[in-house]
Amino acid sequence: MSAQQTPPSASGGRAAAAGSNPGVIATGNDARIDQRTLVLPPGAVGPAVDGEAVVRLNNLPAYDSAVFEGREEELRALAAVPSAGTGVVAQSVRGLGGVGKSTLVLHHARAFLTAGSGPVWWIDAETEAGVVAGLAGLATALHPVHAALPLEDAAEWALVWLQGRSGWLVVLDNAEDPADLSPYLGRLTTGQVVITTRRDLPWRDLVAPLCLDTLTPDAAVAVLEGVTGRSRTDDTALGELAGELGCLPLALQQAGAYLAQTRTPARDYLAELRRDPAGILATTPPGDAHQRTVAQVWSVTLRAVEEADPYAVHLLRILAHTAPDPLPRDVLDTALPTRRAVDHALGTLAAYSMITLTDRTVTTHRLVQSVIRTTAPPPPAAPTRLRRLARRLRGRTPAAPPSPHTTALILLLDAIPPGSPEEVDGWPVWQSLLPHLQAVIAHHPDDSRDLRLAAILGETAFYLRSRGQAPEALPLEERALAITEAALGPDHLVTALRLGNLGTTYFDLGRHDEALPLAERALAIAEAALGPDHPDTALRLGNLARTLSERGRHGEALPLEERALAIAERELGPDHPTTSLRLGNLAATLSELGRHGEALPLEERALAITEAALGPDHPTTGLCLGNLARTFSELGRHGEALPLEERALAIIEAALGPDHPDTALRLGNLAATLSELGRHDEALPLKERALAITEAALGPHHPDTALRLGNLAASLSELGRHGESLPLEERALAIAERALGPDHPTTALRLGNLARTLSELGRRGESLPLEERALAITEAALGPHHPTTGLRLGNLVVTLSELGRHTEALPLAERALAITEAALGPNHPDTARRLSDLAEIRHRLERDDTDPT
Repeated sequence: MSAQQTPPSASGGRAAAAGSNPGVIATGNDARIDQRTLVLPPGAVGPAVDGEAVVRLNNLPAYDSAVFEGREEELRALAAVPSAGTGVVAQSVRGLGGVGKSTLVLHHARAFLTAGSGPVWWIDAETEAGVVAGLAGLATALHPVHAALPLEDAAEWALVWLQGRSGWLVVLDNAEDPADLSPYLGRLTTGQVVITTRRDLPWRDLVAPLCLDTLTPDAAVAVLEGVTGRSRTDDTALGELAGELGCLPLALQQAGAYLAQTRTPARDYLAELRRDPAGILATTPPGDAHQRTVAQVWSVTLRAVEEADPYAVHLLRILAHTAPDPLPRDVLDTALPTRRAVDHALGTLAAYSMITLTDRTVTTHRLVQSVIRTTAPPPPAAPTRLRRLARRLRGRTPAAPPSPHTTALILLLDAIPPGSPEEVDGWPVWQSLLPHLQAVIAHHPDDSRDLRLAAILGETAFYLRSRGQAPEALPLEERALAITEAALGPDHLVTALRLGNLGTTYFDLGRHDEALPLAERALAIAEAALGPDHPDTALRLGNLARTLSERGRHGEALPLEERALAIAERELGPDHPTTSLRLGNLAATLSELGRHGEALPLEERALAITEAALGPDHPTTGLCLGNLARTFSELGRHGEALPLEERALAIIEAALGPDHPDTALRLGNLAATLSELGRHDEALPLKERALAITEAALGPHHPDTALRLGNLAASLSELGRHGESLPLEERALAIAERALGPDHPTTALRLGNLARTLSELGRRGESLPLEERALAITEAALGPHHPTTGLRLGNLVVTLSELGRHTEALPLAERALAITEAALGPNHPDTARRLSDLAEIRHRLERDDTDPT
């Protein structure tokens, strides 16, 4: 040390100072130095792989299953991601846990290698430490010397190495936090980076995500077939099982492996899945305890969601009681204390891919719902001593919060559109809510006595019935009545409402015998509670009258209709839409009694009221137009009826849609009018379409289906195609007899039509007993002076005449003419037809008298 230098100094009793020292100095208590010299053999610092071998370098895991179906389009999308050049942007694959993100990317990575590109490196990216370790592993695989470096240094070397070449693929699997990847994504721009994540978050430096959905039903069944070695034809429950599993790939693989290992029938597994979805989805196949299960995957996610936002799990439990269909987002606005809390909870669930969220809808996967519904939430924390003291001071125990299924019920009840479910303006909202209403009904306990459930049942049934889906409405109405009667008693007005609605559903199904006592009981309750002059009493009178008319008891129905009209007109006024309804119903009953002349002014007045009150394009206006047209036709004024029928069809089809039963009714009536005008070729396609609509909406055994069959058969006969007509008539008769009974006037109509078709085919001997039976039924049901009785007499006359039995036919023809002329007037077409038949018989009898043979 020179004289000019200041000697080093150190403070403290154990401090050391050195000016220049090539060795090692240690200070402090228990200081230890571990100094080693690593001697490497020649060539040890060279690369592990070099040259062309680098492109084959990979650390890809083995496939978890040999079965891979239904992802062709997604594989093509990944294959199209650039892997060379500069500025290549990373691609993310997002989706619900178990949807197959990693499996898809693994298949893409294998194809990438097969195509001659590489290297391919798979990194567990759940944490930033995992990313660093994965990159360091790549560095070590390329140059083993990097194993001696700190992980961060080795990872940095790998990044620099990747930047210096293109054509590689790095998979960042199961990424959780964008912040863990942000230091790397901006530097990995010369090859292909694919990220798999369940998190739906705003990742920077990524192209639009590839959002992975569940498989198609066909691909889902193909997975089960591949894993189990069974075919869908041999095990028919595979398709149903795939649907119950929501076509989720991991669930399909898990179920298939269990079925294959245990040789369990798919239907048995399906039954257990429905009974205990959470338990089944946690079960691994025997001997394969390490296989991932859906329950394991989702339990991790749910814990993370709970930590992020406890409200989110509560909201998910509510969503579990809705349908796996898009739910209007505004239904949930009041599910949590504030709208902001709802939005935050939904955002958290979407961030973990537990739901699919848009600005308008929320969708939850079927299996997520099943598991959440059958997994009990943790019990609430025990109240503290301070809280128990506060409760005692308040003198009450706070009510327990509603259960998730009750909350879902309340939210959906509040979301139902105001007004009547038959108002078409509300149908778009109704249709969006319908699957969720049906789901919350199905998940509610069978023994519930909750009147809110009864309200949802009744309103949903009303909507279904308005859409022509009476079979689906029936069990809802029955359950609504049972709940209401148990909760409020048998004489409550709401019970009367439920009785009336159930009766209407039976009526729409053609089950008039079951509808009648319900209508009678509903009237009795309303009259006792409200008095004889209340509008609700008039409603019950009208429903009872309509049911009696359908049973052919028009004479009993008439005074009820007259009384209902009088009440409506007095209580609501002469121009109220309800008064119009009563006018139309009274007119229909008068027409059934053959009093068409009296019905006509009532129909005209009903149309005028409705059009003024509801507008020219309202479905009820269409109904009134059709009713007026029908009355014109009954009076033989088909030319005046035709434009009314055409306008009625246009209104109904625009308002209710092309597949509604009321559209079929209008098509059938328009076709009937065309037929009356001799335009059978134009009528035929309308009748065919009307039959198709009715059968699809109401089923093959509904009385309306029989009506459409008969109408189509009539057009075929008019075109001379009697052979095609016959099986339709036979089927129509079978339906009517089964649905309405052997003594119903409609059964008589079907008998008469079948008889006419048999006669046209020359089978008059078979026709005669059908005509005789049809006459007997009609006369008993409608009376001896009804025009339909005259029609039956006329048809029997024709059959007897064709058999040469003119003497027997003559008195029947005379009676038929007298009835028809008295009921319809001397200028009605039916009167002209009866005159012609009578003249023909007399002519034949005179010819027989003068014939020498």
